[in-house]
Amino acid sequence: MSVLSQFLLAQQAGDGGPGGFLGGMAPFVLIIGIFYFLMIRPQQKQAKDHKSMLAALRKGDEVITNGGVIGKIYAVAEKELVLEVARDVRIRILKSAVQSRQVEGAAEEPAGAKEKEKKEEGR
Repeated sequence: MSVLSQFLLAQQAGDGGPGGFLGGMAPFVLIIGIFYFLMIRPQQKQAKDHKSMLAALRKGDEVITNGGVIGKIYAVAEKELVLEVARDVRIRILKSAVQSRQVEGAAEEPAGAKEKEKKEEGR
């Protein structure tokens, strides 16, 4: 037997039957599909929503930064914001550092601060 005929016989014997290669790839394709729908797609949607929120920021909006700073937007530039964090105290930050917009009507004071004030007034 020649080397070529031995190679062809070995190749035919190595086939796992019908759909051997495709049958072996099916679990990998399934895993990739699961990762896409459970991890990649929601992350892309969240990034798109965050980008649109940053584009919609206007003067007077209250925002929370990634560092936890809460302030009111005093001025808006292309890539930067000027936040007023207290009366006449302004800081410059990058737009990308804004985590979220403060919900309207949210309490300015920490939870329980009003209760402490009432107790102190009653003394």
